[in-house]
Amino acid sequence: MMKMIASLTLAALIAGPASAACIAEYKAKRDDPLRLFYGTIEVSGACTVAAATAQLKNQLSAQGMTLLKVLSVTQE
Repeated sequence: MMKMIASLTLAALIAGPASAACIAEYKAKRDDPLRLFYGTIEVSGACTVAAATAQLKNQLSAQGMTLLKVLSVTQE
């Protein structure tokens, strides 16, 4: 029984914490008429500015918006 508990504890430590949410803070715009947007969104994949930028460009483009800048990413 003790070996089983030790094995489960070790597996939990190796696996690390449960996947935390990655929140990106961004600025975007829509033209004609010009509208500026500020928002936060949960992104999947790597929690980096580069990964968030790639994902947000696609998502915002589908909504007729242009990504101006990813201000920050934070993992919660």
